[in-house]
Amino acid sequence: MLSEGVDPQASGLPGGTRLDLMSEQPAPATSPANAVPGDAVDTDAVVSGDAASNAVPSAPDSAASPLPAGLADALKRDSAGLVAAIVQQFDTHEVLMLGWMDDEALHRTMTSGRVTFYSRSRQEYWRKGDTSGHVQWVKSLAMDCDGDALLVRVDQVGAACHTGTRTCFDGREIDAVVGHGG
Repeated sequence: MLSEGVDPQASGLPGGTRLDLMSEQPAPATSPANAVPGDAVDTDAVVSGDAASNAVPSAPDSAASPLPAGLADALKRDSAGLVAAIVQQFDTHEVLMLGWMDDEALHRTMTSGRVTFYSRSRQEYWRKGDTSGHVQWVKSLAMDCDGDALLVRVDQVGAACHTGTRTCFDGREIDAVVGHGG
């Protein structure tokens, strides 16, 4: 769990980096040419109008990353420099949505207390709730065992989905055979 005033050693953060001493840094300047068609479009606005701060991510080396070196080294990003971020309501354990983060979006999330994603379709950063008011307050962050997914536990205000539903999965069930454990 990451929170203000928590000892990084006790939080299990690699390298013992003090998150409270980290400063906001500009986004990576390079860009991949692989926008994903059909990526969900959220109604929330970008974090800032500054083109440099909303630049397209790239897979950084750990020296260029705004993240603590141990964390940057442990993350396994896709070819666009992104990692999946599963968002879960901290108290009910509802899975709310899936978003994408690069190192800068994760850094902003870790240091601001609010969730920032990277929009693959718009190729820019967006902080959940800036326009809609449907804010996600960070309660904890975790990385999976392979380093290729993040779990962001939040206190969700209002709908998590851009369609207005509580979760991005509400009303979108797929028929499947239900298994039985022995």
